[in-house]
Amino acid sequence: MTFLDLAQKRYSVRAYQPRDVDDRTIMKVLEAGRLAPSACNNQPWHFVVVRSDEGRARLKKVYDREWFLAAPVIIAVCIDRSRSWKRADKKEYGDVDAAIAMDHMVLAATELGLGTCWIGAFNADAARAALNLPAKVDPVVMTPLGYPADAPRPRKRNDMDAIVRWERFS
Repeated sequence: MTFLDLAQKRYSVRAYQPRDVDDRTIMKVLEAGRLAPSACNNQPWHFVVVRSDEGRARLKKVYDREWFLAAPVIIAVCIDRSRSWKRADKKEYGDVDAAIAMDHMVLAATELGLGTCWIGAFNADAARAALNLPAKVDPVVMTPLGYPADAPRPRKRNDMDAIVRWERFS
């Protein structure tokens, strides 16, 4: 499968089969995140893997969606802000690093026949408590992980001429 085929195959899965994901497969997904590039190679991320019923119950206050909590695995990508690179204008790149790592994991999961759904609209304070994160570590993005029990819906994407500029914006 080409990279573009893989990118096209990926979709936001919102229904999961009640089927476990084995450790070896989870580790392949996590390895893809570990290999992701980061600003100045600081690798400020931590991946918190939740698999237990108790762990998913704690996440109910974080993102209370039945389909999310029904996934056999939930991965949270968190950033140690003390280790993330800051640009000269003070722009902090931890969120960018987290996004790149999550994207690598999402695409690896897709290649392995697993489904994911990028979740950013969660309660960060509740996530911090549920995942027992230290003060310097922030939750950035989460995804359920499991075998899809749904099918992709049609996707609308902007035309290239609406999003690409050559040489300058105007």
